[in-house]
Amino acid sequence: MTRIYFVRHAQPIHSWQEDSTRPLTKEGITDSKKVVETLANIKLDYCVSSPYKRSLDTIKECAKSHGLEIHTDYRYRERECGNKNTREMIIKRWLDFDFHEEGGESLNMVQNRNMEGVTELLLEHENENILFGTHGTALSTILNYYDSTYNFDSFWRIIDFMPYIVCLEFDGTECLGKKEMLIIKKDFKD
Repeated sequence: MTRIYFVRHAQPIHSWQEDSTRPLTKEGITDSKKVVETLANIKLDYCVSSPYKRSLDTIKECAKSHGLEIHTDYRYRERECGNKNTREMIIKRWLDFDFHEEGGESLNMVQNRNMEGVTELLLEHENENILFGTHGTALSTILNYYDSTYNFDSFWRIIDFMPYIVCLEFDGTECLGKKEMLIIKKDFKD
């Protein structure tokens, strides 16, 4: 059985303009220690992450404690937001997976690039435990891929979970189940 421990990043500084370099808040840095504690007794074999700073910073101590190098993959980055990321726009995207605003990505685009990477990961690391640094929207499109009932309400439920760990178990590329392991509730906007 293969297990992927998806770790949504801890609380970032939302006012930071550049998405790829957005750092964690002081609380986010402190909360990242809970990721280490939660996964301390699990043998992790491989580590992959979005190349974005907040994802890397959330899992780096956990990877280090397991003696793992973090492999980054640009496909796992967060959705390109374009110029609007309001609740209404988020609802519109979840109702139409192909909708995207100017300069932004649709959920379908995000899901396709993430699932291409996840499928490769499952084939190359069968029967391993994988630490995976990710983002809220990117993770939600992955969860939706394996469970079509995962929708806007599901996404909105986790929007304030930072960090958030959910483990998916696989036989080959078939998802067998999901288990939430860590939820730290923080305001999505500071």
